[in-house]
Amino acid sequence: LTIALALTSTFLVAEVIGGLVFKSLALLSDAAHMFTDVVALAIALAAIKIGQRKADDRRTFGYRRFEILAAAFNAVLLFAVALYVLVEGGRRLFEPAPVESTGMLIVAGIGLAVNLISMRILAGGKDKSLNVKGAYLEVWADMVGSIGVIGAAIVIRLTGWVSVDPIVAIAIGFWVLPRTWVLLRDSTNILLEGAPSSVALAALRRTIVAAPGVAGVHDLHVWVSGADQPSCTAHVVLA
Repeated sequence: LTIALALTSTFLVAEVIGGLVFKSLALLSDAAHMFTDVVALAIALAAIKIGQRKADDRRTFGYRRFEILAAAFNAVLLFAVALYVLVEGGRRLFEPAPVESTGMLIVAGIGLAVNLISMRILAGGKDKSLNVKGAYLEVWADMVGSIGVIGAAIVIRLTGWVSVDPIVAIAIGFWVLPRTWVLLRDSTNILLEGAPSSVALAALRRTIVAAPGVAGVHDLHVWVSGADQPSCTAHVVLA
């Protein structure tokens, strides 16, 4: 996360400057996603650091839930950026602006390289932590954005059709929204103390009742404190 944050932060500055200088909305939308990458990675680092604190008398389950709050915040942030890009892209469709395709292509190419390196680094932890998965999705979405910007730059350079710039920006927004929804749904389920999808509560109840000496079970609850920290409580009635 630290390496990915350093790479992304460094390039963010270059991409914002490039978007403004070359007047590219697609490049600026990619920079907006890059900004959410920076925020997501920074929050992920802070969340993991806080989540490492041991349980105490006040937080008996520890602080792992903070990582889920961070993942939910990242999802909301991505939603906001995607909506902004969609609105601004719609405006640009009716008010086309000149775009410098060469500079746009160079900046987007460097951005793609940064995204691929960051994705490779984060891939190892994305299935173990919802927080890291959120950061990975941010970088992944930005990688798709960089590819779209490169394509738009090539089209503008070959044909002069500047409207492809906002079209690509809008496409990036629609591409990001469904994946953002999945992240928000999963983090919300954890915050609402919903049962993890890997646990079939009815089957668990049957298994407990089938154990020798057990007459019944009630008040059965399964939830997740952190993304990979399931907990269970139940009142088992003995025969």
